[in-house]
Order: sequence, then structure tokens, then C-alpha cells
Amino acid sequence: MANTVRKLLVTNALPYANGVLHLGHLVGYIQADIWVRFQKMRGHDCTYICGSDSHGTPIMIQAEKLGIPPEKLVEQMRIEHQKDFEGFFVDFDNYYTTHSPENKELAETIFKRHVEAGNIHKRTIKQLFDPERKMFLPDRFIKGECPRCGAKDQYGDSCEVCGATYLPTELKNPYSTLTGAQPIEKESEHYFFKLQNFETMLRDWTQAGHLQEQMTNKLNEWFKDGLQEWDISRDAPYFGFKIPGENDKYFYVWLDAPIGYMASFKNLCEKEKKLNFAEYWDPNSKTELYHFIGKDIIYFHALFWPAILSGAEFRTPTAVFANGFLTVDGQKMSKSRGTYIKARTYLNYLQPEYLRYYYAAKLSDRIEDLDINFDDFAQRVNADLVGKFVNIASRCASFINKNFSGKLSARIVDAELFNEFINAGDSIAEKFENLQFSQAIRQLMALADRANQYIDEKKPWSLAKDPARTEEVQDICTLGINFFRTMMIYLKPVLPETAKKVEAFLNISPLTWEDKNFPLLNHTINEFQPLAQRLDKKEIDAMKTAALEDIEKSTNTISNHTEQKQSEQKTTEEKSNQYISIDDFAKIDLRIAKIIHAEHVEGAEKLLRLELDLGDQKRQVFAGIKSAYQPEQLIGRLTVIVANLAPRKMRFGVSEGMVLAAGPGGQDLWILSPDNGAQPGMKVK
Repeated sequence: MANTVRKLLVTNALPYANGVLHLGHLVGYIQADIWVRFQKMRGHDCTYICGSDSHGTPIMIQAEKLGIPPEKLVEQMRIEHQKDFEGFFVDFDNYYTTHSPENKELAETIFKRHVEAGNIHKRTIKQLFDPERKMFLPDRFIKGECPRCGAKDQYGDSCEVCGATYLPTELKNPYSTLTGAQPIEKESEHYFFKLQNFETMLRDWTQAGHLQEQMTNKLNEWFKDGLQEWDISRDAPYFGFKIPGENDKYFYVWLDAPIGYMASFKNLCEKEKKLNFAEYWDPNSKTELYHFIGKDIIYFHALFWPAILSGAEFRTPTAVFANGFLTVDGQKMSKSRGTYIKARTYLNYLQPEYLRYYYAAKLSDRIEDLDINFDDFAQRVNADLVGKFVNIASRCASFINKNFSGKLSARIVDAELFNEFINAGDSIAEKFENLQFSQAIRQLMALADRANQYIDEKKPWSLAKDPARTEEVQDICTLGINFFRTMMIYLKPVLPETAKKVEAFLNISPLTWEDKNFPLLNHTINEFQPLAQRLDKKEIDAMKTAALEDIEKSTNTISNHTEQKQSEQKTTEEKSNQYISIDDFAKIDLRIAKIIHAEHVEGAEKLLRLELDLGDQKRQVFAGIKSAYQPEQLIGRLTVIVANLAPRKMRFGVSEGMVLAAGPGGQDLWILSPDNGAQPGMKVK
């Protein structure tokens, strides 16, 4: 056991309950799980909690699309997330939800304390409002042209093309992604948290060793710009907790989401009476509190969260650890690029511990993106886990099982060499403690090389042919088994399921870190069973193919839903009004366009990609006319385009208008022929 038993509470960022987990999510959860398992192996009292982030407009909208209450959606996603975590052996002591009575009570308590302390006030602001949906629009539901570079189809807070950040009201030609309507500005009274009241406290806290150096440097930039007050309320309709005393105002999801850490722990305290909520969360708590998060939410966890806690008379975190994003084969995870891999898809084809090991071999204490290259992935698994680590046991166990009835010898034949393995434990433990996982793995694989080198030098397979050297064979293989056992101790946080198999093979109790100091001697082991299998490229290819099929299904589902909604909307409009006014018709900008390029769209049954010349500009349009035309038939022809239709983002790209065609469908579709002197850009009247 460790000399001093520490009490630690560890949390992971709460996954949002409107979508499934993917391999990018798993980076932070596997990192934290390895660290927690290491702490528990060292004998510390470490509690690991998490839960689903279950509030907000996106969840409300998603539930409406599915035709179910948001409460049902978030519970379904919580269960699905939990199954995926269990599949990767991420072992939470409690996995809860922010949509809980504990979270509601804590959020209201924290809000009340800040109001009483003068840290929260109300003021009227202007926001973009969807007149058709009759709701204020969050940034992600507004798109338009970037006010800096003019890029189309950009979200309401930042531009993916030039990286600019801005207010939604600064977008040019904004539109609601829910209805396509042009938003209007509307006033609303909101609650604001005065973050600037905590500037001194936060400056001291962020410089006191609670954060990674890169995080501290980033926060210094925000301090230079000055801390801004934070809007913590949202207008109805909204899925979340109502603000006390209000009828149509709700806590913003980012207020109650981190409070969900406290709520999950409080829920665990109610189930396990040995835990005391106040002991861990009171301002003068002697316990340790650690948050593992992604780098995209540093601002919330390193500024807002400590201020919220401190001002409400709760303790602040001991440390916040941020990890980078995941890239796949050098590319950002993306459905359009085919590099989006769901956690469940991976689990259906590949061993979860292989991913745990690969992540560990790449993770450091710095905030760096991690790339999973599947050729490198297979090579590391096959070379390190199969070729080096497990190979030690398989080489030695066969002699022990066959020639000595599974009995290990009573001595360590090379104490000096074995002490190198024992003494390495302190250095490896320090690396695990400091999140330097990749360095720990490198040191472990160096030990594996040394162990295999020893066996190669001693050649027990040759010695076994000489009856006079039988005892020597037993000693060599006993030392080899102890090399392997010591390495398994160090790798147990990374490979927990393999550790269970090794414990069964060695016929021992669950391994602790201190077991490294006590070799396994004069002991009978069980028959060796394969512990890891080589990765075949075919398995990886099958997983990649399934991931692409997932993307296709997801896109088709969205497309079908959109078509259904459009059909429903059309039917409703037809029932209410079968005609449009001349004023409505006058809004449609019909122009002549020349088709300068046409090509098939991979993966699309009906679409062709057209490049159109409108005289003063060129546009890309995806047109459903594949059944009637081959691409080469279209080049040089004229057509009519709806020029002022809002751009539509599709999985193949952005469609910047609509081509008009006439006919009953199928092969019988006709576009305009080049005659009568029509020119690109000419208006159709």
C-alpha cells in the first residue's frame, strides 16, 4: 500500500446526450481511466464519476425530430453512452445525468448564493429570433456569410474558413437552420454572471499550478482582453431547469453542466453512505479534485467553473487536465472525409484494449492532438503487445507447464537484472502520475526488449534437451515469468482485462502496484492461454468499411427526415393556402446559367454536381437529374437557376441554388436548350 492514502475525486467531461460516442471522445475518457486505475492500484481512495450532459436547445430539437420527449432521449443516450464506456473498460464509480433532482437543487443553491452576493444581475439584450419557429436562436442554429472573409454557410459564432469569431448579429444574410427563415432582432431580459468580480481570485488560481502550462498561457490572453460577464440564462422553449421565480427563463446548459459533477457525486453518496459530500466539496476540503476535459472547453472549466464554485462557497479543483483532439490517418474526424468512427463500430470489429494501449503510447502531459494512423496502430499492437510483451509469457510458460507441472522455482536466478525491473516501477509510477503515459510505455517496452533478450541469450529450448540442466531451465523460465508479471503490474491500468486473464493464468489475487517488490516463487501457475492476437489488416479494413456505412446511413436518415418534414410542411401549406401571391413570386430570382462542368457524385443515386456560369459569378449546384442526363450531355447547355435560394450544406458539399427542370420524372426531365439568344446571368421574366 502507498505510504499516505490520498482521497481523490476524478471527473470526466460530460458527453452531450444528443449523439453517440466516437473515437475522438474516447481519448479523454481512456486517459482519465488509466490514471484512476493507477491511483487505485497504488492503494489510494479514488472515486471516478461522470454522467450525460442532458440539457439545451439541440437536445430539445433532436427529441422533436424523433417524436419523443427530451427526457426519453437523454435517458436512451445515457444508457448507450454507458454501454460504450463499459465496452472500452472505462470504469466509472457512478455514471449519472445532469437532468436530475440533485443537479436541480445544487444549481438553484449556487444561483441563489451568487445573487445574494451581487454576482448576478439582469439586463436586456438583443438576440436573433426565428419568426417561424418563434424562438431565440443559439449560435449553432444560425448560419450566414462570414463578416470578415465572406465565406458562406458559416455558424453564428465563428468562421471555419478564416477562423474569425463574431456575434451572430454580425453575420451577413443570416438564416435559421431550423426553418431557413431570416432571423429578426428581438429584445429579451437575461441573467448575467459577473465574471469580472473574480479577476483577482482567478489570476491567482490559474498561476498556482492547477493547470497545464499551455492552458495557463492561453488564459493569460483572456485576462489581457478583460474578463466579460457571462449570459447564464436562456428563453423558452428550452430543455433544462427553470430559473427560480421565472416562468420562461432557464439556466443555460453551461451553468448546470459542470454542477453535474457535484450532482453525480452526491447521487453516489446517497447510494454509498461511506462517502460524505461535504468532505469533498466544502471550501476547506483536504481531498483532491481533478477534472479531465477536452481542450475545447478550457474556458468554462478554468475560468467560469472556479469562479462559480468559489463565489458559492464550494472548493475549487486541485487540477484541470486538458487533452487534444483526435485525427484519423492525419485528418480531422469528419463524416464528409469518411474518418468519423463511432465507438460502437470499433468495438464490433477490434479489441478495446488495443485502442487503450495505442492512446497510452501517444498521450503526454501536454495539450496535443493525437493521430491514429491505422498502419501504425496495427504495427504497435503486433510488435509491442504480441511480439514483445505476451511473447515473454508464452515462451516461458510452455516449459514451466510441460516440464515442471506448472511449478515455478524457489529462487530468482539473476537478482541484479530482476531488480532493474523492480526499480523501474518508481520511474514508471512517476510518469503515470504526471500523465506522461507515452514515456511510461516506452520505458515498459524497453523492459520487454531486455526480458526477451535475456531469454534469447539463455536459450532454454536448447538447455531443455540436456537432462542435467533441467533445474537451470526452470530458473530461467521462472525469471521470465516474473519479468512478465512485473510488466503486467505496470500495464494493468492500461490493459485491465488482460490483467484479469494474467491473474487467472498465474493463479494469483488481483495485482497491486506494491506486488512488484515481491517475486512469484515456489508457486504453481495454470496452463497458459493466448492473451493477445495479431491484428490483421482485413479487420481494420472491415471496421473502416462499417464506419463509412454508418456515415451513409446517418446521412440518409437525416435526408429522409428532411424530406419528410418538407413534405409535411408542404401539405400544411397547401391546406391553408393553395396559392402564393404575386409579391411572393416576385421574390424568386430566376436566372439563366451555363453549365460549364458536370460530373457524377460518388455515393449519390440521383445527383449530378454542376458548375454554373451566371455571367458575373460561378456557382456549384447539386441537381437530381442523373436519371435523365449523362454529365457530358450537359456541358455547354443553358438552364434556369433559382439564384436567391439559401445555400444548402449537403454531405457532398454546399449547393448554391436550384436548377429547374420540367417533366414527369425519371428519364423524362428537360432543362432549357441554348436558343433564343439567352445569355448567362440573364433574368427570367
